[in-house]
Amino acid sequence: MDVQEDQTLAEGYKLKLNSYDLGVDIELADAIQRLRFEHPEVRAVVLSSLKPRIFCAGANIYMLGTSSHAFKVNFCKFTNETRCAIEDDSRHSGRRYIAALNGTASGGGYELAIACDEIYLVDDGNSAVSLPEVPLLGVLPGTGGLTRLVDKRKVRRDRADVFSTLAEGLKGKRAKDWGLIDDTFPTSKFQEAVDERVAQIVNLPVGKIPNSRAEERAQDNTSFPEVGEKSGIKLNPLEINSTDDTRDYKYVALKFHREKRYADLTVRGPESDLPNSPREIQSLGDAYWPLRAYRELDDALLYLRVNEAEIGLVCLRTEGSIDDVLGVDQALAANRDHWLIREIILHMARVLRRLDLTARSFFAIIEPGSCFAGNLLELGLAADRGYMLNSPDKKLEIATSELNAGALPMSNGFTRLQSRFLAEPEKVDELLNGNAQAGSPLTTVRMAARRHDTEAAEEAGLITFAPDDLDWEDEIRLAIEERTSLSPDALTGMEASLRFAGPETMDTKIYGRLTAWQNWIFQRPNAVGPNGALTNYGKPTKARFDYKRT
Repeated sequence: MDVQEDQTLAEGYKLKLNSYDLGVDIELADAIQRLRFEHPEVRAVVLSSLKPRIFCAGANIYMLGTSSHAFKVNFCKFTNETRCAIEDDSRHSGRRYIAALNGTASGGGYELAIACDEIYLVDDGNSAVSLPEVPLLGVLPGTGGLTRLVDKRKVRRDRADVFSTLAEGLKGKRAKDWGLIDDTFPTSKFQEAVDERVAQIVNLPVGKIPNSRAEERAQDNTSFPEVGEKSGIKLNPLEINSTDDTRDYKYVALKFHREKRYADLTVRGPESDLPNSPREIQSLGDAYWPLRAYRELDDALLYLRVNEAEIGLVCLRTEGSIDDVLGVDQALAANRDHWLIREIILHMARVLRRLDLTARSFFAIIEPGSCFAGNLLELGLAADRGYMLNSPDKKLEIATSELNAGALPMSNGFTRLQSRFLAEPEKVDELLNGNAQAGSPLTTVRMAARRHDTEAAEEAGLITFAPDDLDWEDEIRLAIEERTSLSPDALTGMEASLRFAGPETMDTKIYGRLTAWQNWIFQRPNAVGPNGALTNYGKPTKARFDYKRT
C-alpha cells in the first residue's frame, strides 16, 4: 500500500498513514480480480506497505465522520466483500495471501491483514496490531474483524474482548502468543523471513499449501487443479452508455423509474455460437459471455447500491434463448478443471452473492422471451419473489442445469435450491433430475437440463405467483406499488433475515450479524451524534456517551 494523501473521492479529508476510502478499496478489489484472471501463474501474494513504520491505518476516520449513513454502510459492505474475495481466491485457486506488516496495522488495516492466510509483524518496538473502533470511535470494526478473530483465527473470546477494547493494540510477542499474528521478526530480519516464507510456498507442488495458523482456510488444499497455462487474459474496461434514466452495457441494462422508486435490471443471454473448448474460450478473453455479462451485472449492482439510494425495488428480467444459456452452462461444467473456466464460475458465484447481500428488494419477472435457465435461473432463485406469466397462447419455461447443483453457492454454503427447500430436501434432487448432489462450490454433476412450464414451475415451488394474461399487468403493477410503499428500513431487515435460511458460516455472521449491528450503531448518538465518538474524533472535545444499555 502506498496511498496518495490527496487522491480522495470526496473533499474534506486526507488519506494519511495509508488510510483508505472507497476509491482505495475499489483499487484493491480490482487488483485481486486481475491477479485471478490476468496472472494465473502467481502462487503467493504479499501485502505490505511502502511507507515506513505504517502498514495501514484502516478506513479514514474523517471520511467516515462526514459521510452519510447509507454511504458508511455500503462502504463497509464493499470492503467486506473485497476481504471475502481474498479468502475465496485462497480457498479455491491455490494462492496464498501473506500480510507482511512492516509497521502498525490498525482498524481496517488489521482487518485487511486478518483476511490473509498468514500475518507477520515487524518487531521494532513500536509496531502493533489493533482494532480501536470500540474504545476510540464508539462503533464496531466494519470489515469482519471481530468475526474473523474468533471464527477464523480462533482467538479465545476473553482475549478477543481485551484486544478489541485496547486502543493501542498489542505488539510482537504477545500478539503472537494470543494468535493475532503468525510470527514476528526484528527489523533486520523481517524482509528475509518473509522472502523465505514466500519461497516455501512457491516451490511446493500446486495444491500443497503449507501449514499455518490459518490452515482451516485450506479445507480443499490437495484438490486445486493444475494451473497449466501461464498466460492469463486481460480484463478490459466495461463499455457503458448512460442517460438520465438508463445505464446500458452489452448484456445488462438498467432502466430507472425513479418517480416510482424501482428499476428494471435486464440480463441478456448469450449468443448461439459460443465456443465449447477451453482454448477457444480463452481466445475470447473477457468478451466471453459468462465473464462479461457477470462483470456488467456486478457493476450494475454496485452502481445501484452507491448511486441510487431511493431505488427500493429491482425487477430482474432476462432476454434470450434458454438453449443458448444451457449450452454455456454445459461448456462451463465440462471444462471446470481448466483454470480460466474455474475462475469464471467462481466470479459468477461472487456476483450472485453480491446480489444476495444487496439491500434492495428483488422481484423476478418471467415473461415471453425470458431465459431464466441454469446460471440465470439463479437470479430468479435469489429474488425475494418470482412472478411467471401463465398463458395458454405463449410458451414460457424455466430450466435447471448442472450449475444449479453446487457451482454457485450462497454465503451460507448452500445452493439457492437447498436454501429454498429446507423443509423438502428431496425436492432438490428431483428438480435436478434425481441424480444431483450439491457439493463443494466447484462440484457439478453430469445431468440433463430439466425444463418447467409455468404450471410445473408453480407446482414445484420455483416461483411465487403465476398470474394469467388478464391479470398479469395489474398484478405486477400492484406488487411494485405495494413493495415500494413499505418502510425501506423494515424491508432491509426483513429481507436479510429471510434470504439466508440454513447453516451459519463466517460470511453470514459478518454480513447478517456484524453488519446489521454496525448499521444500527452508525445511527446512534454515542457514535454519530453531536457528542458522539466518531463525530468528535480528532477534536479537542471529548465524546459524551448515553450510558443506558439497550
